[in-house]
Amino acid sequence: MDQFDIIVIGTGPAGEGAAMMATKNRKRVAVIERHAEVGGGCTHWGTIPSKALRHAVKTLSDARRDPLLKAIRSHLHMEFPQLLSAAKGVVESQVASRRRFYDRNHVPVYGGSAWFVDPHVIEVRTQTGEPQRIRGEQIVIATGSRPYHPPELDFSHPRVRDSDSVLRYDSSPFAVTIFGAGVIGCEYASIFLSLGCKVTLINTQDRLLSFLDDEIAEALSYHLHEQGGVIRHNEQFAALEPRASDVVLHLQSGRKIKSDLLLWANGRTGNSDGMNLAAVGLAGNSRGQLAVNEHYQTVLPHVYAVGDIAGPPGLASAGYVQGCRAVLHILDPSQPPLRLDLVPSGIYTLPEISSVGLTERELLARKIPYEVGHTSFKNLARAQMTDQKIGMLKLLFHTENLQVLGVHCFGDGAAEIVHIGQTVMASADLNNMRYFTNATFNYPTMAEAYRVAAYNGLNRLT
Repeated sequence: MDQFDIIVIGTGPAGEGAAMMATKNRKRVAVIERHAEVGGGCTHWGTIPSKALRHAVKTLSDARRDPLLKAIRSHLHMEFPQLLSAAKGVVESQVASRRRFYDRNHVPVYGGSAWFVDPHVIEVRTQTGEPQRIRGEQIVIATGSRPYHPPELDFSHPRVRDSDSVLRYDSSPFAVTIFGAGVIGCEYASIFLSLGCKVTLINTQDRLLSFLDDEIAEALSYHLHEQGGVIRHNEQFAALEPRASDVVLHLQSGRKIKSDLLLWANGRTGNSDGMNLAAVGLAGNSRGQLAVNEHYQTVLPHVYAVGDIAGPPGLASAGYVQGCRAVLHILDPSQPPLRLDLVPSGIYTLPEISSVGLTERELLARKIPYEVGHTSFKNLARAQMTDQKIGMLKLLFHTENLQVLGVHCFGDGAAEIVHIGQTVMASADLNNMRYFTNATFNYPTMAEAYRVAAYNGLNRLT
């Protein structure tokens, strides 16, 4: 039986982060991957292909409204399957890169499904070969998640899709109903609206993305409406009627919504089944997630769970860091826990959203004295040149010590722009609004939004 210091189950971002941190610290590490290639759901049927699709749709949409391309605008048309094909090359490149990480660092990849024999021994099971057992002093579970499938829905019907299978849809729908207005639902609503589809977004809550700052969430809602989207708040699922040429969604309110395609985007399930976890005293909750402490340890101190299987925030970026931090805790148990308040969110709607830190609602609840610095992208020279004028940057800061408490951005490049604010917030020496007024930003850039927003906020102080 092969012996290892650390066994990592899963090769998505969280598993990769754990494996690379372990091998860089001279630990004997092995990874187990049940799919044919490394990369996990993020690379093969989640983040990478969906964001590649988004980029293709954005490129097409920008070209259609570019006045320089007016003469050929009528010829700018692509079907949904053609746009999906743009992701194939990106996925192949990502897989090749990630495979090289394991090869270069001499990390063996065991192909097959993991089955717990005892708290330290994992049996790797394949469909064809003999099972192989390996032993690890520490184990990191990073098996990710999959779209939640309610038992009453028939996902084998070609017009009923989840966020994975929609990336294999072989037609161009005219009307799309999206059930679930979380991050994934809003992202796909933007994509289909940009393609000219009729989109109905069903939200089980009273507002979109309640974890966002209210102003940002309202801006997204307004923009989806402006594109022609219909948002139905406070609705609950009753039944689905799949038919040969369409599907009809029945809601508990009595509404019936007909469309060519239903995209179910209401939650995800952690991949905790099929590993014999019960044999070692572990069990997932109702959504298949494993309970962990602040260092990502399960009830078995030598078994860690990171990424989607450990629950929120469910971000690929956060998963990678969680994997790293779990191994750092193995190496040095005195390591402080990950600062979740500095983990940025990235929502790839069109335009995109990103934020880090506290929202106005949270600051009000905590009775923290704060002020707002704000700038609209339409006033920035770079946004005017690129015709990406929709959006804004919003800075929340303490009125007494001027510390930056929250950064919220809506607009083109938001997921890139937010990192400037994140870096300032993470530094005890830099975290002051005057950093943005004293710094020199390239001109014209979108980054100079920080200088404009900082002056806007500081000018509000008495």
